[in-house]
Amino acid sequence: MHKYRLILALLAASLCYTTLSYAEDGYRLWLRYEPIENEAIAASYRDAIGPVFAEAKSKTAKIAIDELDRGLNGLLGTNRSSLPPHLLVGTPQTAHIKELGLDLSELGDEGYLLTRHGDNTVIAANTDQGVLYGVFAFLRHLQTQSPLQDLQVASAPKIDHRLLNHWDNLTRTIERTMVGASIFNWFDLPYYIEPYYHDYARACASVGINGTVLTNVNANATVLRPQFLEKVKALADTFRPYGIRVYLTARFSAPVEIGGLDTADPLDPAVIKWWNDKIDEIYTYVPDFGGFVVKANSEGQPGPQAYGRDHADGANLLARALAPHDGIVMWRAFVYDFEIKEDRHKQAYTEFTALDGRFEPNVSIQTKNGAIDFMPREPFHPLFGATPDTPHTLELQITQEYLGGDIHLVYLAPMWKETLESDTFAKGAGSTVAKIVDGSVFDHELTAIAGVANIGNERNWTGHPMAASNWYAFGRLAWDHQISSEQIADEWTRMTFGNDDSTVAIITKILLGSHQTVVDSSMPLGLHHIMYPGHHYGPGPWHDQGRPDWTSTYYHKASSDGIGFDRTENGSDALGQYAPEVVEKWRSPETIEDKFLLWFHHLDWDYKMKSGNTLWNELCLTYQDGVDRVAEMGKQWANLQGAVDDQRHARVTALLNRQLEDAKFYMDACLAYFQTFSQRPFPESIDAPEYPLEYYKSFELYHVPGHPGEQW
Repeated sequence: MHKYRLILALLAASLCYTTLSYAEDGYRLWLRYEPIENEAIAASYRDAIGPVFAEAKSKTAKIAIDELDRGLNGLLGTNRSSLPPHLLVGTPQTAHIKELGLDLSELGDEGYLLTRHGDNTVIAANTDQGVLYGVFAFLRHLQTQSPLQDLQVASAPKIDHRLLNHWDNLTRTIERTMVGASIFNWFDLPYYIEPYYHDYARACASVGINGTVLTNVNANATVLRPQFLEKVKALADTFRPYGIRVYLTARFSAPVEIGGLDTADPLDPAVIKWWNDKIDEIYTYVPDFGGFVVKANSEGQPGPQAYGRDHADGANLLARALAPHDGIVMWRAFVYDFEIKEDRHKQAYTEFTALDGRFEPNVSIQTKNGAIDFMPREPFHPLFGATPDTPHTLELQITQEYLGGDIHLVYLAPMWKETLESDTFAKGAGSTVAKIVDGSVFDHELTAIAGVANIGNERNWTGHPMAASNWYAFGRLAWDHQISSEQIADEWTRMTFGNDDSTVAIITKILLGSHQTVVDSSMPLGLHHIMYPGHHYGPGPWHDQGRPDWTSTYYHKASSDGIGFDRTENGSDALGQYAPEVVEKWRSPETIEDKFLLWFHHLDWDYKMKSGNTLWNELCLTYQDGVDRVAEMGKQWANLQGAVDDQRHARVTALLNRQLEDAKFYMDACLAYFQTFSQRPFPESIDAPEYPLEYYKSFELYHVPGHPGEQW
């Protein structure tokens, strides 16, 4: 009897495991390839596609054809066969593409053409890498149920180097993210290649990401030792067929820490030789190594200034050693010094404009979207357009360091588009940040964009089921910065949750409004850097201890006479670093957009806003509106019960409930604090803070994931 009970228990456990293994847990991201339920659409695709004719002579070509098989089998229940082909796939080196006489001259090495040619549907490119991108684009076309009758898509990337920056440590902790441990299992490498490395590479390739920086910008020199270079090689070999080159972060003091030298002076001959030898060694392991990202003389990281040298000296040391191997240096502009009494907003501009023209051709200044530090909203960095002889790598943060971690629902494409479309006026109107970065304004050949990854070893990769939209959006914008936030949201939603129009409408509405919602419920009207110190999760406008440029009071400058940082000519004159056309618009509170108001202006609490409200009332009402819209997101999501699978619906519901509590806490804490200066009553239409100020000031969160000061 006991034997049978054991058998029944094992069967039950097996059935339970089987059920769980098929649950929609988010692992497949936007590459789900679920069967198309509309049979009319599916039939039209089968007629237009038919069997596939392709040749796989390289690893990349095989991956492309395998992906096509996977996608067509999942979406249409069909596969390649020996019947006459209707879907032709390949390059001009294959006879079935060559005989079509297609013009692929504008596509370069990575672009692709999707077209109809007589009775055939064609995926063509100049290289197998382009074919892979074309296959993913074609499957995206099918997943979003777009028509094939007049298919004509020719696409090539506007930016050459499109990278994820992983802030991952060799210990597998990740700085500034809440999605578990690093996906890079350094201890097991190179002996075991995790199967999910291939799925990571597939996801990156599907949106055109072609580089990955494996290590944290707060670098560890250990990764440059031979024992780790063989691990880097294993990852590089895995990612290469997907078109992904690996990069590392270089710790400037490595010659001292692991090289046995007594100096890291970039002009010292022994140091120069050490880096030349080390970089030559790296290329013996990884022949297509991409190069280095460097954080130097910033937040405690070592750099050339310790030896009386400047950033150009440091960057050029590495660039000259990398140049024979076609490697590049992305030298971060995120530098500031609390000993310098200049507004932190100004310091990177001051530092790097003075060095313009001194960098080697394979150096790019890696510049954040704004001048402070990935705030929920920032005006574009004044460095864009200010160094005509030096290219810029635009650095965006996909992980949500100051936007509720990976706990809050925030779709970041609208924020990134705001930066990309900002006009620098560097060479007249139309000199947008996007055109600075893609090289078209100053004819720069080196073009790059980087996104700080939001990926960890959570089963769904990004923690919040909706946060994968930002990984996807970064890749799409890195490939083509002209794509709209709306198009990206629509694509991702259809690929991730299906094509039901009412479901898509609700989810895209939530996504497109989410960034403004989170700005308004945390740091509205141009307020910035008022988060909790250390882990940055939650409010801390009262923080005033330690170095001034790490405090909140340094930035909001709240007092009895008002709030905001005066960056006009009457204050720090950081505004003067922008073009005259920008200065003219932003110098006056009457003409600047409200979203940047307190970034550039210190105003009285009774200042009359464009809405007719006083500044104090507008601040209170904006916070309340942000909280109310978080609540509305929850209601909209609740309406999707039954339309979205239970597992993902439940997880997003729980996270939205927490986000609402967090938003209310943020509003209450900030308004309770700022009222001590404004001495004005709260508008009757808002919910006044629930507790006294001391409650919010004394509240602690412990062991917050992603906090570099804690091990968890």
